[in-house]
This record gives sequence, structure tokens and C-alpha cells, in this order.
Amino acid sequence: MFDLNKIIRPNIHTLKPYSSARDEFSGKEGVFLDANENPFGELNRYPDPHQNELKKKLAQLKGTTTENIFIGNGSDEVIDLAFKLFCNPGIDKALIFSPTYGMYEVSANINNIELIKLPLNNEFQINIAAVTNYLFDEQVKLIFICSPNNPTGNCINTKDIEFILVNFQGVVMIDEAYIDFSEKTSWLEQLNQYSNLIVIQTFSKAWGLAAARVGIAYSTMAIIQFFTKVKPPYNVSLLNQQAAIDALSKKEEFEKNKKIILTEKRMLEAALRDSSLIKRIYPSDANFLLVEVIDANQIYSDLVRRKIITRNRHSVIYNCIRITVGSPEENQALINALREMSK
Repeated sequence: MFDLNKIIRPNIHTLKPYSSARDEFSGKEGVFLDANENPFGELNRYPDPHQNELKKKLAQLKGTTTENIFIGNGSDEVIDLAFKLFCNPGIDKALIFSPTYGMYEVSANINNIELIKLPLNNEFQINIAAVTNYLFDEQVKLIFICSPNNPTGNCINTKDIEFILVNFQGVVMIDEAYIDFSEKTSWLEQLNQYSNLIVIQTFSKAWGLAAARVGIAYSTMAIIQFFTKVKPPYNVSLLNQQAAIDALSKKEEFEKNKKIILTEKRMLEAALRDSSLIKRIYPSDANFLLVEVIDANQIYSDLVRRKIITRNRHSVIYNCIRITVGSPEENQALINALREMSK
């Protein structure tokens, strides 16, 4: 059975969190002489350290409570804090399934955590036989599952994730950065069934706020309390909080833009199939396509010369490039360039 007290690092249990001026007084009216702020300017006051307004809107949208939500400075902060919470440096381990999002490994290295990398199979799915022994390794405290996965684009099989959640005694983080583009159900709906589950989402993709750096972790109240305990006091700026709040108030625009992206994705996929430069298009539940080409390095360079920037993933997946679905005009520019290159 999962025991959070055994997973949290001992020093985190005894940590006394920083108490900011806005923790001690959260009112909005008064003469504020408590936080050493400049009395002049439009952005001179510290933001709400608990992002309460944003959490309320997210709770309403997602059908959960504010106590189950943590707001990070991008999902990268959520990932980094997870290592700090659950893994003792130089002792504990984390596990990922590769190829996947590169920040898991970077953050593990920064925090001096050994990272076990298990390769996905030919369908970019988890090899359950390979992972089973690690589920009972007491030093493995954290497993990351990116679904839809980056850079492959596919969702991970539900039954495989369920097997890991049921049998693993550590924390499972399911990164759903691209879930809004998928027809698959979010793992948020299973949050109450698994006490070791953390679901990561973001405003960077479908909500179009990559520059604002707003990430979200959904989990049990007990886990969220520990994230809140170790975060920097004002980790999300007022500007970024407001950008996310404004985006949530424009649900019709969100749905309209998402529909355009998904329509363009189908069109782009059809056009790529007609190109002699393309050998394979992998199935995608995200807003990008992983494409096997005849020569990834050459095609990437030729596109760059035409000022069209894709992502060369040849070093990760042989002869593959990753193509983000752009605007109709951007996608057409890519198609035209590929046609010229294939002549």
C-alpha cells in the first residue's frame, strides 16, 4: 500500500516553510507597509502566493477542489519540485520511458537523482515485463509517464498505466501537456482512485500561453500540501496568473482555436503522405506529428534555409523530425517547401 509518509524526504517533513508577508495578511485593502515593496508603480505589490482566484476557476472547470491543485511556474517547476519532495539526492531513483520529454532527465541530473530509462516498444508503448521489477524497488520513488508522449505523440495504454499505479509504492506523475488535443480521457477522472497519482497539465499548449509559464499539478490534498510547502513564496507572477485567468474566461475562443489546429493536423497529415520525402507518419494524439523521413538531417537543414523550423529528432528516433501543427498559412508554407525539395 502506498504510504506518502515513507515517500516524502525526511527533511521535507520537518521543513518550516517560508512565511511571506502575503501569507500573514491576505486582505486587499489597507496601507501596506509589511513587505518592503515600493509604494509607487502598477506592479509594485507581490502577487497572491497561493493563486486562489486561478485555482477556483480551474477547480470549477475540472470538477475538483482548490485543495487538489498546485500552480507552478510552468510544469517544469512541478517536475523539479517532485524530485525535491520524493527523492533523496544520491540515494533514490526515478524512472522514465524513453524517448520522452527531456526535462525529466535534466531535472533528475540537477537534483543528483539516478534516472532509470526504459525504452518504449516499437509501438511506443510501455514494456510491462521490463518495468515490473522496478515497481518493487524501494529506491525507486518516482515514475514519469508522458501521455500523450513527447516526441512520439501517442497516448500510453490505459491498462499499462493502471498496472503501474496499482503495483508501484512510489509516486506516478502523468504528464498531460497535450491532453486537450486528444480524444482520450484525462487521468484527472481517476484522481480519487489512486493516492499516488499526480496529473500534470499546462497552459502552454492548447491554451496558447507558452510565454506565461503556468503549469498545474492535480493530486490528493496531502501531496498538494507538500508542493505548497516547498515552493518559492511568489512562484507565479501576477501577470501570468491574470493571463491564465483571462484565458479561462474565453472558452469559446479556446475551443475554436483547438478545432482549427485539429482540422489542420488532418490536412497536414494527408499532404505529408503525398510527399516522396516522407516514409512514415506516426499516430498522434497531440498538436504535432512525428515523421520518419528519408534523411532527417538534410531535410531539417533544407527547411531551415527556407526559414521553416521543425524539430530534428534524429538523435532520439532514427531519421525522424517533429512537426508542430501551425496556422493554415504556416502549414501551407511547409507543404510548399517540401514539394520544392522533392523535385
